[in-house]
Amino acid sequence: MTNLVQKYDLPDLQVLESDSNFGITFWQPDNIYIILGRANSAENSLNTQEVVNDGIKVYKRPTGGESVVLSPRMLVFSSKISSESLGKPKDIFRLINAKLIEELSKTGIKNLNSKGISDLSIGEKKILGSSMYLNGKTLFYHAVLNISEEISLISKYLKHPKREPDYRNGRAHDDFVTSIYKEGFIIDKELIKASVEQAFGNLFKELGNYMN
Repeated sequence: MTNLVQKYDLPDLQVLESDSNFGITFWQPDNIYIILGRANSAENSLNTQEVVNDGIKVYKRPTGGESVVLSPRMLVFSSKISSESLGKPKDIFRLINAKLIEELSKTGIKNLNSKGISDLSIGEKKILGSSMYLNGKTLFYHAVLNISEEISLISKYLKHPKREPDYRNGRAHDDFVTSIYKEGFIIDKELIKASVEQAFGNLFKELGNYMN
């Protein structure tokens, strides 16, 4: 099944390959895609027969973390940060999540939390997963935020991950993941995107001031 996995060439590579020290790009997928984490294999992570039957494209990203499903009902965003002193990844995740919670809360979403190493949740259910890649002085971060996708889509294609954050407590995808809409927050997608953009604008400004 190794030939199931294609070379990674999704739009977030634009920001990684740019000359800017700070950058962010957004992408709402035009179809369903599956992205394997760097250490994942299709055989161990996916319900491969379902994937093949439905003709789903599978890619492997250069960052860690577990496999994810992307769909047009999700918002994918990626950021590049170049600095001589980036700090520890866990501290960067914590800072990014704090900025996201601050701005997304302004849209009316309640009970947002930073969970595990890098997740965002509403209550105890995950709405955002992210991963990070460090290469010298350059950090590449990307995340997927579930705006309105049905969780059954995730459980259809993904097996239970071999590694999971403590707060998951062995829960199946259907009991662990949720969406902003499913939690009752019917918010315009453009407003959500603008809030994420503002969060990263605040982050870049803070890091820029720190670096100067």
